[in-house]
Amino acid sequence: MKKITCALLGFIIAALFAGMSFAGPQDFTLINRTGADIYTVNVSPSSSGDWEEDIMGSDILEAGESVTIRFKVGSTRYWDIQAIFQDGTSISWYNIDLLETYTVTLNRDGTAELE
Repeated sequence: MKKITCALLGFIIAALFAGMSFAGPQDFTLINRTGADIYTVNVSPSSSGDWEEDIMGSDILEAGESVTIRFKVGSTRYWDIQAIFQDGTSISWYNIDLLETYTVTLNRDGTAELE
């Protein structure tokens, strides 16, 4: 019984560490305080000249809601974020250090708070 318990505990610990190794250091929570629903969110390395695919897919980030953005393991430090609203207007934020930022709050006035 003791061997089974130790083996099970070892498996659980290994699974936890394996799950942690897939998390990227740039993971962050995006909070929508723009006052409008966001239909598209693009997050791209600042060094890129193009926006990456919409990370929301078919989902909508409603006003007042938040979403956790997860990255695969990587080392890119600075990222740009673009939010596109239902009417096609957009707001972009540039050079956000996602290695030091865990929460990005998008505000109604077009500013972003970084924590």
